[in-house]
Amino acid sequence: MSVRARFAPSNTGYLHMGNTRTALFNFLFARNQKGTFILRVEDTDQQRSEDRYTEAIIDALQWLNMEPDEGPIFQTDRFDTYGEKIDQLLEEGKAYKCFCTPEELEAQRQEAQEAGRKPKYSGEWRDRTDHPDDQPFVVRIKMPLEGTITVKDLVQGEVTVNVEELDDFIIRRSDGTPTYNFVVVVDDVDMDISHVIRGSDHLNNTFRQIPVYRALGQQPPTFAHLPLIDGLSKRKGSASVQDYRDLGFLPEAVVNYLSRLGWSHGDQELFSMDELTSLFGFDSVGRSPSTFDEDKFRWVNSEWMKRLELSDLAERWVPFLKDRGFDVEVDDNLIAITDLMRERADTLVALTDESTYFFSDDFEYNEKAVKKWLSPDLKPAVEALADRLQSLEEWNSDAIGTLYRELGKEFDLGLAKLAQPTRIGLTGSTSSPSVFDLVATFSRDEVVVRLQKVIDELLTE
Repeated sequence: MSVRARFAPSNTGYLHMGNTRTALFNFLFARNQKGTFILRVEDTDQQRSEDRYTEAIIDALQWLNMEPDEGPIFQTDRFDTYGEKIDQLLEEGKAYKCFCTPEELEAQRQEAQEAGRKPKYSGEWRDRTDHPDDQPFVVRIKMPLEGTITVKDLVQGEVTVNVEELDDFIIRRSDGTPTYNFVVVVDDVDMDISHVIRGSDHLNNTFRQIPVYRALGQQPPTFAHLPLIDGLSKRKGSASVQDYRDLGFLPEAVVNYLSRLGWSHGDQELFSMDELTSLFGFDSVGRSPSTFDEDKFRWVNSEWMKRLELSDLAERWVPFLKDRGFDVEVDDNLIAITDLMRERADTLVALTDESTYFFSDDFEYNEKAVKKWLSPDLKPAVEALADRLQSLEEWNSDAIGTLYRELGKEFDLGLAKLAQPTRIGLTGSTSSPSVFDLVATFSRDEVVVRLQKVIDELLTE
């Protein structure tokens, strides 16, 4: 049987990091096994489901290069199918109508608690046929009454539950709508799902769903319940894929980082999508929860910023620069700036923050830097520097470095006495890459103009 794995989010919110990791492991396993990756949207919560969330989920998967082979498939398009299956189970005596009132169910719950038992439905209507007319009812599945249910999970190992822990749960509410634990089974059966890969918080649901598979005359699929991710909060991890995209994270880094939350391959930290699909397997997925570490996430992103071709990174950077109001395109100058600055940033937003002085001279000079490094006695040396840069024959870091060293000897100044005023003039502060590389990345005219501004405005008595 070929592998068919499904990612089944609800469209009641954006795709956050926990769900994205689930989608990724389904995708990687399907690709590794040369199988099929399916997107199913569980949209039965009509009050909270919204089309914009569906679009956001699809957009996120596309951005991460995890487009499904089939879907999206919507549960709301399948209500007739669910109804037919429930009616079939009623006819076969595998499900039954329950007419208990809310008050009766509450009394049963309280009685069980007082007796020290786990509250569960008594099964009062399981075998009754004296159905009242015109009274609301729910439909319950007949669960096995004795024995155990065992799940041979690809991640959690063999897990067994005594059926006494379970009760005849509702598969159709009194308003006629089917319930989650029923519809997901029908969907998985109809879609020939071979592997159900989801978070370990769904493991308890699995013991309720297995009897439904059997009631429908089907063998359950293979299950893999992934360890949960610790450290997710409103500030970290629960942000959507689009949030991290807007923060300047790369899709390669998102995929890479999430793959390592629960899965490993030796000590290797950085993986391309091709490597992941080649190497992924559940024998390397651990049972213990992983921890979402945003510092590590940023490190992975910074490494991917270094891995990309310069022109590719520059092209991805352009929208962030345009959002700041800079009219830029990918050209030799932008590629040179990208090359110089990408080592100093861990996201495209940080890259923008670190590089604004290349695109505008509308910045303030750091007062402490000015006070420390700019004194009137340096004016002759900086004037000579501006003049000789203007006439320098070759415009590259080596030639610029040679000029600085020559001027340093001529004016009996250490390199910092010329380098720091240059940095202040070009960037507003003393924090920048190598001053020779910095100068070479600007145009000759721009360097001279900015140095002249320092001479005229800052190197005065």
